[in-house]
Amino acid sequence: MAVPGARARGWAAAARAAQRRRRAEGTGGPPRPEPASQRAALYVHWPYCEKRCSYCNFNKYIPRGVDEAAMRKCLVTEAQTLLRLSGVRRVESVFFGGGTPSLASPHTVAAVLEAVAQAAYLPADSEVTLEANPTSAPGSRLAAFGAAGVNRLSIGLQSLDNAELRLLGRTHSASDALRTLAAARCLFPGRVSVDLMLGLPAQQVGPWLGQLQELLQHCDDHVSLYQLSLERGTALFAQVQQGALPAPDPELAAEMYQGAREALGEAGFRQYEVSNFARNGALSTHNWTYWQCGQYLGVGPGAHGRFVPQGAGGHTREARIQTLEPDNWMKEVMLFGHGTRKRIPLGRLEIKEVKELLERGLLLLDHRGLRCSWEGLPVLDSLLLTLLPQLQEAWQQRTPSLGPGG
Repeated sequence: MAVPGARARGWAAAARAAQRRRRAEGTGGPPRPEPASQRAALYVHWPYCEKRCSYCNFNKYIPRGVDEAAMRKCLVTEAQTLLRLSGVRRVESVFFGGGTPSLASPHTVAAVLEAVAQAAYLPADSEVTLEANPTSAPGSRLAAFGAAGVNRLSIGLQSLDNAELRLLGRTHSASDALRTLAAARCLFPGRVSVDLMLGLPAQQVGPWLGQLQELLQHCDDHVSLYQLSLERGTALFAQVQQGALPAPDPELAAEMYQGAREALGEAGFRQYEVSNFARNGALSTHNWTYWQCGQYLGVGPGAHGRFVPQGAGGHTREARIQTLEPDNWMKEVMLFGHGTRKRIPLGRLEIKEVKELLERGLLLLDHRGLRCSWEGLPVLDSLLLTLLPQLQEAWQQRTPSLGPGG
């Protein structure tokens, strides 16, 4: 496991060398702060999983074999290209998501971080998060990721009930989850987040809140709660449609969510986003960037980004979506330096419903953009049902043709 540590030192050395080069060129660097237009978070998508969970419709693939060297090279290339096109000079955080990025080699994580540090300023204390599943992340592997530059983990625990884990198609047991959580907390104290799902078929409020209380005896300082969404095309959706499972009860899910907010508050957690709770100042910098409408670059198959392409002469903030299928994405990266499939200019909203929701205090709109208020959090799903179809229509009308230069 020594090589990832060497790569992490390579990342630090690359960062120092790049900073010296920028200073020699008169382009500055810390301690001078970059303006917001030159700062961004970076999301890196690893698209592969061991198996597809019964509820999942994310952009992930179950491969027969992965050419990781080729994937690594393309992730590095696209990160460098998008940093250049965006004009971003400081990366505030890096998040490796998926898929199951803990299946990737620590070498890949280290290589991406080194490339970012060479292309922009990546402070030594930047938050670098890796999503990990219990069965793909024993303690020794977590330590290797730490040596590669990861300093925060997000563990896909999902449930502490073995029957629920089987229903969800997870490959780990509750004991596996708690064992991985304990190892992670030893390696990354104060920097471990756990995911817990609510609103499953036949799930009841009392037992689920009992799970949460058990989790609070073992967890670190960050918890993410996610309500199950039945997505067409998933195994769980089909089981509910066929009557093999009862449909989740939205009223019970609302009770679970409200009960969880109260329990987490009593345990010292502060809710800072719809699904995320933190205590002792352990909120995720990366999540906070999304919530505050900051810029972020999306690297990898199917990744999303939001930034102003200043380095390519652009002046309007764009939503960017990368090509979904990994093999096609890699071909485009090798041809053009990136695999951006869609670019959507983001202009001012002119929707009647927005005005009404603003007047009711459920939405906020200011120089940072449109976002949900604290009062709107419990009813966010209903707000999205109103807004998303109209936003999608507006974006489709504005979507330009995509050439290789952008």
